[in-house]
Formats: sequence, C-alpha cells, structure tokens
Amino acid sequence: MSTEVLLHARGVGKKFGGFVALAEVDIQLRPGERLGLIGPNGSGKSTFVNCISGDFAQHEGEVTLGGHQLGGLKPHRRARLGLARTFQLPQPFNSLSVLENVRVPLLFAGHAAEATERAMACLEQVEMAGKAHKLPKELTQVEQRRLELARAIALDPRLLIADEAMAGLSNAEVDQIIELLFKLNQAGTAVIMIEHIMRAVTAFSERLVVFVAGRKIADGLPREVLALPEVEGAYLGKQ
Repeated sequence: MSTEVLLHARGVGKKFGGFVALAEVDIQLRPGERLGLIGPNGSGKSTFVNCISGDFAQHEGEVTLGGHQLGGLKPHRRARLGLARTFQLPQPFNSLSVLENVRVPLLFAGHAAEATERAMACLEQVEMAGKAHKLPKELTQVEQRRLELARAIALDPRLLIADEAMAGLSNAEVDQIIELLFKLNQAGTAVIMIEHIMRAVTAFSERLVVFVAGRKIADGLPREVLALPEVEGAYLGKQ
C-alpha cells in the first residue's frame, strides 16, 4: 500500500458554545486504505465527519485531501476534489427516479453529456441497474442504501465516508453492503466506515480508530485496538 497521505486531519476540534464535541484529533489516511471509525453515541464521530465533509465549515485545526487544503471549501467543492459521503439516513430526491437521482451530482459537476451513461454504470456497480426507473419510495431499505452509495460514487471519489450505511439492515443485507464497499475499495477508493455493527467493522477495516468523548483514544490494527483496556471499558462496556 502507498505511503502517500490522502487525508490528513491535524488538531481538528469543534465546539458548540461551551461544549467541546471534538478536541485535537489527528488522523492520516493513505490512498486505498480501509479505516473503521467507532465509538459510543456522542463520541464525536459524526462531528468529525461533518468537519471533513464541509457540513461544519468552521472548526479548529486543518484538513487536507491529496495535499489540498479543505478549510473554507463548501461540500460540493470538496466533492470535486474527490471526497464523497453517505448519510445515516438516505436522502434521495423522492420525486426523481433512481437513475435521475444518480445523474444529479454528475449534472451539477458539469458532466451533462455523459451523465446518463455514467449514472447507469454507478447503478451497475451497486447492482441496482434493474431499478433505474423506479422511484426511491418503491425501494427496499437495502436498495435505498445501495442508491445512496451510487450517488456518492458518481464523481469517482478518492475517499468515501460511509456513515452508518448498514443501520437497520438484516445480517444478510449487512453482508451485501460490506461486499459492495470491498468492491469500491478494490477499484481504488479509500473508505472510512463509521459503524456500530462490530462484525462489519472488523471484517472490513484494515485499521481502527476509536473516539470517546470527542477525543481519539486508539488507532491501530483492529484486533490490537479492541483488546486495549481503555477501549474495552469505554466502548465495549467491559470493566
């Protein structure tokens, strides 16, 4: 794997009034790496992702993607640099077909001429081509997750942040999403997986980062990280 740094977060922090949601987080991610990000509810995972993706434009520290400073950039500008994300709750355009939903980011990025062809290719990647002309409301829950992934990868991102992409799915459906994420990763996309389903995180991740109370408390190989007493106590609930 490359030693080059794709994503570099240095001293990232975020406050809401007097509440410290995130403090002095340092994370590096290499091209093509699979990183799991775990922690109890309220530990700062989503806050960190929102700082990276641009939903929280103002925060402490700095973030670079492929050497480009992300500070001050709107989410769509970050997307054009190669950053994509999914959301905990799928957010499709409900009045548009599945295919049209995937065409939207391509049209917005100026790829009108090949938007339909590229959108269909994305749907094929997530095994949703047969649902191209359905409306989102006609999809099952796992199909909506697949659509969310198709929209996220439409611009061929270098980094995909999968934010609880398996929440509410059955064991078989979780396995389907893991398989899709592996395929995307094998095609060259680095992935940060934020997930509470531990078997999914451990099956997918090469490296694991743990947040507790807004701070990074562990970073390393999954088996080694999960065996740390501070992780067992804070996250797994062991004494």
